[in-house]
Amino acid sequence: MRIGLIAGGGRLPEYVGAAAQEAGTLSLVLALDPFASTQAFQDAERLRLGQFGKMIRRLKKADCTHVCFAGIVKRPDFKRLKPDLKAMRHLPGTIRAAGQGDDSLMRHVLGLFESEGFSIISPQEVCADLMLTEGVIGNVPLTSAHRDDALEACKIASAIGALDIGQAAVVAGGVTLAVEAQEGTDAMLIRLLNLPEDLRGTPENRQGVLAKIVKPEQDLRVDLPTLGPATVKHAAEAGLAGIVAEAGGAFVIERDETIRLADEAGLFIAGLPKAP
Repeated sequence: MRIGLIAGGGRLPEYVGAAAQEAGTLSLVLALDPFASTQAFQDAERLRLGQFGKMIRRLKKADCTHVCFAGIVKRPDFKRLKPDLKAMRHLPGTIRAAGQGDDSLMRHVLGLFESEGFSIISPQEVCADLMLTEGVIGNVPLTSAHRDDALEACKIASAIGALDIGQAAVVAGGVTLAVEAQEGTDAMLIRLLNLPEDLRGTPENRQGVLAKIVKPEQDLRVDLPTLGPATVKHAAEAGLAGIVAEAGGAFVIERDETIRLADEAGLFIAGLPKAP
């Protein structure tokens, strides 16, 4: 196996690249501009989304057998994409797929790479130790007082995921306070600060739970939910009591720091069994 890592934003690509390097399977890193960290991938070749032909040439030149997509990539503005010749040939199909939602777009993109002879390998196959395990991972327990909100938040997140809207929801006292759309989880949590404190709680009286759930029809090879220090900080500022996701269905980035911040703020982080 020779892996070509296509790196987007956030810390996940760094972990995936390091794990593949340690396993001796990393052959090439292509950093997507402007998403991938310039500091973490300063030695990697940087390519734009529209340079599909160049990506394929680089992957084949490096004798890659597998391609791994990791990190945050925002939906492109097709009017400003500047596709190369190979990308131009696939542009009509890509635009049609994008019109059917993010999941459809990702499946289309994966299919394009598979049609070039590459197998797709998921980030969780490369670094399984990043996955959220079942149960609480810090010192703050998930109490019965917050369990109903946790389960309801999972239900809402799954419902919006089925509509390909987002992966996250916040519920407090049985009331849905926010759902994630294109803005992402951190921006959704910041939005909570505009709500009255009696709805969302405070650092002194924490209420509500954030759930991040895999979309029901999602291709699990890409775009699993991610928890990290920023998630904890924003949840703490919004007065939430905790964060949940499905065990084996979310990455925990910078695990030690994430747990430290959660314990310090009095938030629980829990991996729940996957719903039937």
